[in-house]
Amino acid sequence: MKVPINSIRVGNVIDYNGRLYAAIKVEHITPGKGGAFVALEARALKEGNKLQERFRSGETVELVRIDDHDCQFLYKDGDGFHFMNKESYEQFTMQEDQIGAQRAQFLQDGMEVTVSMHETTPVGIEIPKSVTLKIVEADAVVKGQTASSSYKPAVLENGARVMVPPHIAAGTRIVVNTETGDYIERAKD
Repeated sequence: MKVPINSIRVGNVIDYNGRLYAAIKVEHITPGKGGAFVALEARALKEGNKLQERFRSGETVELVRIDDHDCQFLYKDGDGFHFMNKESYEQFTMQEDQIGAQRAQFLQDGMEVTVSMHETTPVGIEIPKSVTLKIVEADAVVKGQTASSSYKPAVLENGARVMVPPHIAAGTRIVVNTETGDYIERAKD
């Protein structure tokens, strides 16, 4: 649906030159001389690159409708990451660059996720903020290290590396932040 550029807000998705962009920053500028314009900074949903464009106040852009669907991660193989829509039971595949390498390493079989879709094409994914994983390898504790100031490297069951406090040993289950990959706490289970 065509809308005036003045009505675009942060988070809106637009179709510009055949690509989908999510608005990151929208600034309405009225210079002392000349006509008013809108400076738009947006990120391409599929490619991930940025767009910085100026539009005159009277211009229109195509606003795109994005629907969020509750989905379940099924498995990963050579074709990509496979998901199932929990409402329609349709299965679809996403590539690692659509998900993001940081988040993709924390996907677990059966995990509940929210997938943003434009018509039938997945354009984004939201995974839980934290996951519980088991440590398979951790360095030994060095005598004299204080627990509050030092961390040691550890390898998780999914292959990710994380820095953990010295008292955490191999076999321990920990909670990890999926956005940063940082240790949060020891699992309470």
